[in-house]
Amino acid sequence: MTDRLYYTDPYLRTFNATVQRVEQRGDRQVVTLDRTAFYPTSGGQPFDTGTLGGFRVVEVVDDEDGSVAHVLSTSEAPGRGDRVLVPGASVDGEIDWTRRFDHMQQHSGQHVLSAAIDHLHHVRTVSFHLGTLASTIDLERELSPSEIAGAETEANRIVWEDRPVSIRFVTAEEAATLPLRKEPARGGTLRLIDVERFDLSACGGTHVARSGAIGIIAVVSWERFKGGQRLEFLCGGRALGRLRSLRDTVAASVRLLSVLPEEIPSTVERMQSEARDQKRTVTGLQSELAKFRAQELVASAQSGLVLQALDADANTLKTMASAVATAPGLVAVLVSTSRPALVVVARSAGLAVSAQQVIASLTGRFGGRGGGKPELAQAGGLDGTAEDILEAARVAVGG
Repeated sequence: MTDRLYYTDPYLRTFNATVQRVEQRGDRQVVTLDRTAFYPTSGGQPFDTGTLGGFRVVEVVDDEDGSVAHVLSTSEAPGRGDRVLVPGASVDGEIDWTRRFDHMQQHSGQHVLSAAIDHLHHVRTVSFHLGTLASTIDLERELSPSEIAGAETEANRIVWEDRPVSIRFVTAEEAATLPLRKEPARGGTLRLIDVERFDLSACGGTHVARSGAIGIIAVVSWERFKGGQRLEFLCGGRALGRLRSLRDTVAASVRLLSVLPEEIPSTVERMQSEARDQKRTVTGLQSELAKFRAQELVASAQSGLVLQALDADANTLKTMASAVATAPGLVAVLVSTSRPALVVVARSAGLAVSAQQVIASLTGRFGGRGGGKPELAQAGGLDGTAEDILEAARVAVGG
């Protein structure tokens, strides 16, 4: 059993402990101490990192026997060679405070946000996850945007009032008499996090000492999730980082578009509409051009066959082949000059040749995939030169 120092003092950054057990797993040591300030992954909150005896702590695990295992990276301890920690040794540990305090802000912010949603809308938080870039809470039902905004405002009111956030321990029987936000998942002695006159919850995570240290709580997005709703939120330093990113993005957009920040959405909408109109115009012009080029191909037909390699995409090849096939008595086989090759086969009405069978013959020899109908078929991914594919098509058609 490891004495968890973070239970009573989450602000503890350095500590001394005695090594109780050491295991070797590959190039890493797994060390168990008599006491620790390192938080193991639990309750939706990730583990702490830092150093232990000069070694880098890369993971912290909550073992089933109640101990906390520290996974060390021996490769990140310059000059130590093959030195390892041994049972009975005294070691100094130091928490990565930047990571720890970030987790404290997010986890404390979650308590306040979940409590605000519960107080205002009577909606329970089902689960919580603290991620690397953002955190989420899953709600039992959906909230409207105005309800979310209201809860966000209420949560920040509690933050800015800088209320005390205290830790206390009670028995399961005592907890049953208290106004906990939700029923504890386990029995025995419970650790309670108390945001003064606002939220009381059983939790083993690390939290700030006063709500003001959360800084700010910002809900940044939401979506339907498993019959309820998932809210993504940021607190403190993370919220500041997202604001800086948005500021830089908006500033760059303003420079590129030569508009005011509030005009960006309407400007983008207008540009999208113009782009769609231009695309339709270009598509129409390409279709007209393809028809003119098809007339040239019809004039070059030999023995009822039009065999041609073109620098064109699949849509252009299809448009041109279909245009050729409007002339009587012709079979068109058009191949892209790119490799792997694209092939389109089209035939005039009334001919017995099956474009679909020609494509099947070509893919059987050169690979790729395709299909279609007797009058028009296409394929892509053929591994062969345009010349070889066209010659194989000539044979398949019987020309």
